[in-house]
Amino acid sequence: MKVILLTIVLIGIAFLGMAFNIVIRKKRFPETHVGHNKEMRKRGIVCAKTMDKLEQKKAREQFRYKKLTLVEK
Repeated sequence: MKVILLTIVLIGIAFLGMAFNIVIRKKRFPETHVGHNKEMRKRGIVCAKTMDKLEQKKAREQFRYKKLTLVEK
């Protein structure tokens, strides 16, 4: 019983320590999303969705100006 009580107390102290860092301090977590990270933007790295949209736009522009012909059956 003493071991379980000691374990609960230690886990409680750990949670209070984490809560102190998150709530009391104003230090925020670093931005991990690729699109919002300044260092990633400096290096020209974008997220997969943005990269896909850019590539689709390039593909549409390539086909837009080609001469297209209709084939009648």
